[in-house]
Amino acid sequence: MPQNPVIRKFGEASGGGRGLPTPSAGELQGMYDVPAYTGPRTGQRYMTLDSVVQRTGAMLLVLLAAGTVSWQLVDTKAALPVLLIGAMGGLALGLYMSFTLKANAVSALIYAAFEGTFLGAISHIFDSRYPGIVVQAVAGTVMVAVGMLFVYRIGAIRVTPKFTRVIVGATIGAFGLMVVNLVAYLFHPGGLGLRAGGGLAIAFSLVCIVIAAMNLVLDFDMVERGIRNGADEKFAWFAAFGLTVTLVWLYLEILRLLGYMRNN
Repeated sequence: MPQNPVIRKFGEASGGGRGLPTPSAGELQGMYDVPAYTGPRTGQRYMTLDSVVQRTGAMLLVLLAAGTVSWQLVDTKAALPVLLIGAMGGLALGLYMSFTLKANAVSALIYAAFEGTFLGAISHIFDSRYPGIVVQAVAGTVMVAVGMLFVYRIGAIRVTPKFTRVIVGATIGAFGLMVVNLVAYLFHPGGLGLRAGGGLAIAFSLVCIVIAAMNLVLDFDMVERGIRNGADEKFAWFAAFGLTVTLVWLYLEILRLLGYMRNN
C-alpha cells in the first residue's frame, strides 16, 4: 500500500528515530503541506492479471480462427498469396507495435489474424508431409509454456537486469542469424545451413527454443511488474501481444525441430 508522503518524508529526515537531528519548524511545515495519498484517481483503470489473460485469449482465438481458414485455402491456388500476406502483414504490424510500444484491440487482433493466416498455411504444409506433427508441436508449445510459468512462479528463475540483457542479446543474435541465413540463400543453396536440416539445423532450433522459453519468463515478469506498478489497463494489450509473439515463435521452432527429426 502506498505510504503517506508526510510519513515517508518524516521517516527519511529523522533517520527512523536513530538520533539524527530533529527537522526544523519550516521543514515540518513543508512536510505537512504535502497532500496525503488519496488512492487511485477517479475513473482510472489498472491492468490486472484477468485483463491480460482475457486479451491473450482473444488474440489466440482470432489466431486459431484465421489459421483454420488458411489451412483450408492451402489446397487451392491461393496458397502462396495467403502465406505471403500472413507472413508480411504479421511482420510489419508486429515490428510497428514492438518499436512504438503501442498496442490496442484493433492492432493486436489484426496482428493475430495475420499470424493465424501464416501459421495455418505453414502448419498444413508440414502436416501434409509429416502427418500428426502439428498436434505434437502444439502439445510441445503448451508444455513448455506451462513449465516456464511454473518455474517462474516458484522463483527458480529470477529476472534480474543481467538476465534480461543476456536474453535480449541472445534474441537479437538469433534473429540476426536468421536474416543472414535468409540472405545467404540468394548466393548459396541452403544458406548457412541453419534451416537445411541435419545436425546444425537441429542445434540451432534447440537454441531458439531455449531462447523463446526464456523470453516467456521475461513476458511473465513484464506482466507481474505492470500489475504491481499500477500500469494502465491499456498496457494489457501490449502484454498480450508480447506473449502471443513468443508463443508463435516457440511453436514454429518446435514445429521445425520435429520436422528435422522426422527426416533423420
